[in-house]
Amino acid sequence: METAELTPAGVLTAEELGTVHFIGVGGVGMSGLARLYLTRSIAVSGSELREWPALAALRALGGTIYMTHEGSNLDGVDTVVYSTAIPDDHIELVEARRRGLRVLHRAEALAAAMTGRQTIAIAGTHGKTTTTSMATLIFQHAGLDPSFVIGGEISEVGSNAHHGGGDYFVAEADESDRSFLLYRPHVSIVTNIDSDHLNTYGDLDGLREAFREFGRLTDPSGFVVTWADNDFTRELAATLRAEGRTVYTYGESADADLRLTEVSSSVAGVRYLATVDGESLGEVSLPSPGRHLGLNSAGALLTAVKLGLPAPMAVEALAVFPGVRRRFELKGIVGGVKVYDEYAYHPTSMTAAISTLKEVAGAGRLIVVFQPYRVYRTRDLQAEIAQALAIADEVIVLEVFGPGETRHPGEGGVALTGAIGLPADAKVFVPSWEDVPPEVARRAREGDVVVTMGAPPISLMGDELLTILARRADALREEADGSADPADEGYIARHSRLAEG
Repeated sequence: METAELTPAGVLTAEELGTVHFIGVGGVGMSGLARLYLTRSIAVSGSELREWPALAALRALGGTIYMTHEGSNLDGVDTVVYSTAIPDDHIELVEARRRGLRVLHRAEALAAAMTGRQTIAIAGTHGKTTTTSMATLIFQHAGLDPSFVIGGEISEVGSNAHHGGGDYFVAEADESDRSFLLYRPHVSIVTNIDSDHLNTYGDLDGLREAFREFGRLTDPSGFVVTWADNDFTRELAATLRAEGRTVYTYGESADADLRLTEVSSSVAGVRYLATVDGESLGEVSLPSPGRHLGLNSAGALLTAVKLGLPAPMAVEALAVFPGVRRRFELKGIVGGVKVYDEYAYHPTSMTAAISTLKEVAGAGRLIVVFQPYRVYRTRDLQAEIAQALAIADEVIVLEVFGPGETRHPGEGGVALTGAIGLPADAKVFVPSWEDVPPEVARRAREGDVVVTMGAPPISLMGDELLTILARRADALREEADGSADPADEGYIARHSRLAEG
């Protein structure tokens, strides 16, 4: 569907939608919205083909989950919600229209949930999930009980959505399909603008114009927050200010409204000094490393301050920020090997993430297990993605995850692997999922860091890596203490894997 044709849900509230059915309810974006509806006591059903981790929580909240896609799932349903990933000929979408049911894009259903709240919408090519999570944490820390919908779960909180009793609604706004233009926020945050989603916008100029429109949709009584250190976001700020809109900026530039100085990142975390309008806020610290996380926190901090929240309280909240799942998430440590998971798939965010993980690896090596996301992106940004991956010590590349896309000869994982500027023995294309864990076990050794990175399915591999590394560690212990029985079949299998490594 052409998302440019989407229109806001008007005066409808979520409660006026009746019984709501979500097609593809297991994905992080759809599951978050379904969770929000359920916590508002709205009847919800959904369909899936895979047992995603979020489904158990939806069932516990009273949601009806079908593990098939078929027309009968819509019996008793008033409204059907779909995402851009759902094709026009999907059986449930076709059936919903045949029955004359109300059909809403996910963004329209989210807009309906925002009705009556002061919305803070966070968009941008990189960092919007983390910035949304940080803003949410600050508002929670202030006791404001915000509603929120985030494209990832806040670690420890274990949720990506909540129906709060406060006046604020914090939401991640997705620009990939133009759906962020459905919102009418009180505050808009644009973390950055980078070359991406050109399959939707045609070129970078089209993408930049969409962000200008997003800024213009902000309530005149509110304001826009954006990054001061990027040419495109600086132009955005200048354009909106020239039109009479209120814009605040953050960054290391001298003219930023919130200025960061003395920024440092280490394994212990990231720290910087912050001033707002020339007034010192003191040191801001986060427990996770990465200069990019410092910038994300600055956007959330500036927003809170400009909304009148006490700056010391906001700084205090950031100091205990637990992180976001799939963003620099430590899955476990086995045999001295640390296994992380990271969502980055665009070369800019990959560069930031891999550079930070190199800091964590220290004297050890960094092994990246990368699954490219979308054929068009991998093709058009192959050189940049390869350059980011070359920061690692070793790279394992899977085939591109591109549902609904056609991959032509010369495109995909093989071509990307060949473009990575690492020695031949330090990079490998492994097309079969089941062959990846043994390949990691063959390469990883004590002190190394392994990260699964990229398209959503790769997040499911971390546990498999930990399992095979644990088996290897057991075999090594048996070798060391002499308890191994060479006649035992299990020992023979483990020893064979060790010999391969």
